[in-house]
Amino acid sequence: MPTVDARPGPYSFDPSSTALLVIDMQRDFLLPGGFGESLGNDVSQLRRAVEPLAALLAVWRAAGLPVIHTREGHEPDLSDCPPAKLARGAIGQDGPYGRILIRGEYGHDIIDELAPADGEPVVDKPGKGAFYATDLDDLLKGIRSLIVTGVTTEVCVHTTVREANDRGYECLVLADCVGSYFPEFQRVGLEMIAAQGGIFGWVADSADLIKEIQR
Repeated sequence: MPTVDARPGPYSFDPSSTALLVIDMQRDFLLPGGFGESLGNDVSQLRRAVEPLAALLAVWRAAGLPVIHTREGHEPDLSDCPPAKLARGAIGQDGPYGRILIRGEYGHDIIDELAPADGEPVVDKPGKGAFYATDLDDLLKGIRSLIVTGVTTEVCVHTTVREANDRGYECLVLADCVGSYFPEFQRVGLEMIAAQGGIFGWVADSADLIKEIQR
């Protein structure tokens, strides 16, 4: 089986039971002038992940391996948005790219550089984790290993990895293909995943995974 140089130790996976998960690479979070930047965040911290993730996607697709994308957002009437979440954010308000985090709006969709290819599932999720109130677990039937990418490292990526870990998936998080607005959260978030012998999973760089795919 392919084996990636990772922390806390080598990560082996069977390509026939492995999927690439791309979490919430949406315009509302990543575009200059968008919702993320309107909160005072530096979107360049997230955009660092775009180029390596695009390169990985090209190799992954060429190998014929499955890709699943997620988008965080809500129904236009906000019926699926928990009151506590609605009270602490600008969800549903007008933003530069349409109503913020509302399905069907321009800002809710995935950035052009990482647009899903034909046939790649897109999971719309109302929460931080990709398993909550979605059909992701059903889409992953036959999958044991998840290559996890996307944003943000300490929120939606972390929540999804923890959920996946509880469901028995073996997760490899690619350090250069995930991002946080806060460099310290990025560093600590990745350390937490690989801590204590890989309590939630493994951490590696995309170049090491690409090398294994192309062997």
